[in-house]
Amino acid sequence: MSQSSTLLDATRDHIQVTPTSPVLGAEITGIDLSGGLDDRQYQVVNQALLDHRVIVLRGQDLSDDDLLAFSRRFGTLDKAPPNENGKQFVPGYEEIYVISNVIENGVAIGALGAGEASWHTDMSFLPDPPLGSVLYSLEVPPTGGDTWFLNTVLAYQSLPDALRARVDTLSLKHDSTTNSGGYLRHGYKRPTDLSTSPGTVHPLVTTHPESGDRALYLGRRLNAYVVGLPIEEGEALLDELWAYVAQAKFTWAHSWRKGDLVMWDNRVTMHRRDSFDNQHRRLMHRTQIRARHKA
Repeated sequence: MSQSSTLLDATRDHIQVTPTSPVLGAEITGIDLSGGLDDRQYQVVNQALLDHRVIVLRGQDLSDDDLLAFSRRFGTLDKAPPNENGKQFVPGYEEIYVISNVIENGVAIGALGAGEASWHTDMSFLPDPPLGSVLYSLEVPPTGGDTWFLNTVLAYQSLPDALRARVDTLSLKHDSTTNSGGYLRHGYKRPTDLSTSPGTVHPLVTTHPESGDRALYLGRRLNAYVVGLPIEEGEALLDELWAYVAQAKFTWAHSWRKGDLVMWDNRVTMHRRDSFDNQHRRLMHRTQIRARHKA
């Protein structure tokens, strides 16, 4: 074995995966993502994602090309959706979505502003929601803006038996008119009838295609509709489910630093964001990995 090979193996041996909480999340150290992921590193990172549902790699110094290269190891990327101002992506990088409170020439350069973002699963209103999302921090406020994650497998497993049996048979229409910050999406109007409003229907309980885990699939609360139930009955059921799953015992929060890369498995998690002081800049670049279809 050559000296260079020995040094490479020694570097690889320093990769560590450390759980961030008993519920979900893991921090991975020993990988510089600016150099790209080799096959072994990809295997470690992908397995950590499957095992822990959310992964964190701190202290990265990534260009937009580096971010895309990392994200593409996990699949084809979706194009960035337009934000509430109709602005779509980073110039020259149509797969990168900007999340920011920064205003330039009177227009927000990104989505969500400085307010709280409610619990949600990314793009659940699509027929084929994404496999996962990658979020990289370029600028962060000194406090606030933490991202919370929720383990929807654990939440499902912990449901009272009668409630779990009931949701196993139901489907939910996921609203497409608003984003996770409650902003109306570009080109949409506020719904007046949830039973006929735009959105996509998914089972309330889904099965992870790789692990086989069963998980609640709630998407987001605003304008959701339980198919086949009277509005009032469906609203009461969703209120009960959301009150149950949003308990602290199913969640973990990530406090951001500049250079953090966080990736989550969109199929078995939900996430939300704390608000922060709008006087401080927050700038994130996000990619979205397309769902993998079965052969």
